Amino acid sequence: MTATDRSIELISAAAQAAADKLAHDIIAYDVSDVLSITDAFLLASAPNDRQVKSIVDEIEERLNKELGAKPVRREGDRDARWILLDYVDIVVHVQHSEERVFYALERLWKDCPELDLPAEAKATRGKAAEHAKLQAEEDVSEFGEVR
Repeated sequence: MTATDRSIELISAAAQAAADKLAHDIIAYDVSDVLSITDAFLLASAPNDRQVKSIVDEIEERLNKELGAKPVRREGDRDARWILLDYVDIVVHVQHSEERVFYALERLWKDCPELDLPAEAKATRGKAAEHAKLQAEEDVSEFGEVR
């Protein structure tokens, strides 16, 4: 079994929305062969809680406006460290960069096929590491040492 056309359409729109809000490391997996509850997962991250929430809001708004899709569940808003949007056909995970590293969802789903994403979403790969490096350099230049 593979992800449906509708699932791929939702994933693509969600990935583009996340990229437009400067999400990091956007990736999608077709999990339809291993899970019966959904077809695909979209993973994205951001370096701070505020941006996590902004990305999720944009995805939700875009999918509703362009595709008439509303999530059946939205979890994690309180802390905005890991927000999950469940659209039944797809599940979107937007995590703070620290949670993304700690939980390593990519490791869990690495055997599932990756779904093709818009060019802007693909271009976000490696952005979290790039951001962390720049932050470390700023800390060194500001404080003379890494904090």
